[in-house]
Amino acid sequence: MTFLRAHSPAPASSRWHFLADHLRSTAELAREFTAPFAGGDVAYWLGALHDVGKASCAWQDRLAVVACTGGRVGIDHKSLGTRVAYERGLGGFAGAIFGHHGGLVDTPNLRERYRSRLAEAPGDVASAERELPGLLPDLPEQFDHLVPAQWRADPLVGEMALRLCYSALVDADSLDTSAHFQGLSGPRVRPDADFGHLYKVFEQRRRDELAGRGGTPIGSLREQVYADCLAAAERERGVFRLGAPTGAGKTLASGGFALRHAEKHNLRRVIVAVPFLTITEQNAAVYRRLLDQDGADQVVLEHHSQVDFDDPGAGRWARLAAENWDAPFVVTTFVRLFESLYARKPSAMRRVHRLANSVIVLDEVQALPHAMLAPILDGIRLLVRHFGVTVLLSSATQPSFWALDEFKDVPRTDLIHDTPKLVSDLRRVRYEWQLDPKPTLADVGDQAASEQAALVVVNTTADAKTVYDRWREIGASGVAWHLSTRMCPDHRRRVLGTVRARLRRGEHVLLVATQLIEAGVDVDFPLVFRAMAPADSLLQAAGRANREGRMADGGRVVVFAPEDGGQPPTYKTLVGCTGRQFGPDKADPDDLMALGRYYRNVYSLLNLQDVQHVGQRIQQARRRWEFETVADGPIDASTKRRDRKLAFRMISDDGISVVTPQGAGTPELRRELEQLIEELRQAPVPDLKKLRRLQAYTTNLHPNTLRQPGVTALLRPVLGGSEVRRGVLAEWVGEYDDATGINLDPSLEQFVL
Repeated sequence: MTFLRAHSPAPASSRWHFLADHLRSTAELAREFTAPFAGGDVAYWLGALHDVGKASCAWQDRLAVVACTGGRVGIDHKSLGTRVAYERGLGGFAGAIFGHHGGLVDTPNLRERYRSRLAEAPGDVASAERELPGLLPDLPEQFDHLVPAQWRADPLVGEMALRLCYSALVDADSLDTSAHFQGLSGPRVRPDADFGHLYKVFEQRRRDELAGRGGTPIGSLREQVYADCLAAAERERGVFRLGAPTGAGKTLASGGFALRHAEKHNLRRVIVAVPFLTITEQNAAVYRRLLDQDGADQVVLEHHSQVDFDDPGAGRWARLAAENWDAPFVVTTFVRLFESLYARKPSAMRRVHRLANSVIVLDEVQALPHAMLAPILDGIRLLVRHFGVTVLLSSATQPSFWALDEFKDVPRTDLIHDTPKLVSDLRRVRYEWQLDPKPTLADVGDQAASEQAALVVVNTTADAKTVYDRWREIGASGVAWHLSTRMCPDHRRRVLGTVRARLRRGEHVLLVATQLIEAGVDVDFPLVFRAMAPADSLLQAAGRANREGRMADGGRVVVFAPEDGGQPPTYKTLVGCTGRQFGPDKADPDDLMALGRYYRNVYSLLNLQDVQHVGQRIQQARRRWEFETVADGPIDASTKRRDRKLAFRMISDDGISVVTPQGAGTPELRRELEQLIEELRQAPVPDLKKLRRLQAYTTNLHPNTLRQPGVTALLRPVLGGSEVRRGVLAEWVGEYDDATGINLDPSLEQFVL
């Protein structure tokens, strides 16, 4: 037994990874990860049993053969541990072992699947079983008493518990395996943060920054919002709402609340999730400035990569580089947060256990996709009630979530005592409407160009380019800038820096952007044009006008219906609901009563509570512990394939992650990035630090762009497989415009070989 091995030696090493050591180390780490929600004993034995199938003679012999080549053993090693756990009382929780490489499966099929695997090689099973007493001498005869009663009583609680236990198992397994291949003595796990210290650093730096800014007309109101948030942080864990208007300082107030609340309740981390990459970039920069310290470990981790490390084409050890959120303060996107929670593959889920005992701030919560609200809200309910989580819902346009069954009985605490009064005190704009006749995008561009400073917000990247090209056409490009997701994050950051500087100096400045600018991005224009959109988007765009309240007559917000403009398919119903509540001779978008009616109207028209709605069908699958059905969709009776349209998806068409070294600010940085890309492309085990370095130069392209002639030829895979498709990180080698980013209309000369 002493010489049973789990992994071959690392490159340039002769040290084998012994099986007994790997099982115990994984088990101990999984126990540590799940202790905050009473899952320690269950997770320990999942970890201890996950690789016991490697004890078979056939597996050991095959490892010896392939060790020098780095090849796969190719013999099942998960089914024996699954059977032991299942039959000794863990039941469906044994699915974590069965799926620790390939992913969680539909639990009703689990028993049949592990039994059929074991039946294929009974001799291997017998030889591994003979080693069990030596490998795990303390292995209990029964595990059922280890499972908390609530996990068995409520299938949704149990399903969520299994997700977190599975996450802990695969993270522990990856960390221990990585440590071996890196030649370390054991897994490297960051100790829990001292949130008392972090809160003091945050508070002191915030005060220093405010002292250097000077006063503004709404500065005192922001301070009151901040004070209200800190006072509420002393309360017990639960669901909180921050409904302050745009420009009320919600980024700092929610950060202060989260840090103080984490200190008060001895929580493990703060996770801030936002809808758009631009807010991720901006908020991460703010929090780094207030929390990170020179010479110390990074406090703030920004994560929004969509690379699929579980794809077979990604390489054998690619999953070891998947992000696991081992940081005190994480800034991520709604997509990464909730698609991780409801995923089934190990790389996507290894970070999910970090949610337990944390503060989760959902910033601009109105942007959560309506179709997925049932599983999202139910997940929040369960995390808060059973897994030690506090959730803060932050938005100037608070949705009516409590009108939905999933949230109707969830207690809540409002951080602002008198929201209507605060809205009135912070009202800084007046609305104008250009709906009939409809202007063209060129008309709007011309109106904006006649102003000293104006922002135009449109609904598609194509519309943004149309407006910008109009400004180029009329000779305004020297004072005009463009923002869209075709630009990498660092490029967008530089543009925003330039625009803010010109606004501060009172210089001529024009900016056209997609909706990525309207939620939480800190710019202050006297005039904002907003293409007709859902009500919450109109109000969010208005938050970019007269943000500091310096204009005595208020800022102007012009809502227009472009004759030649586009919009996402999901907007049709929402814009219809908006027109019924808001417009000329109707309410303005900052009318809270009208906004509540708008949300209830939307939920009703979208049939969110109907049992056949996709969100409700996902909930039904969750109750049955059908993890494949939730993540990949149910099996279509006619095609016998899974229908991904009925799977949990935050975005119906996931983008392709594209790294753009051309977006670097200097030629030297571009060469450095190109070298990093090539190192990642060639590395047998991708380096997580290098991937994090590339995030600032990585954006997403809609899958439809691949249908355009020649585009695929301009994408070179880096990670995730050899073909360009969803889940692959690709390098863009085509044109990159200094103003508008990735050029999807390349010249024909690029295809001449």
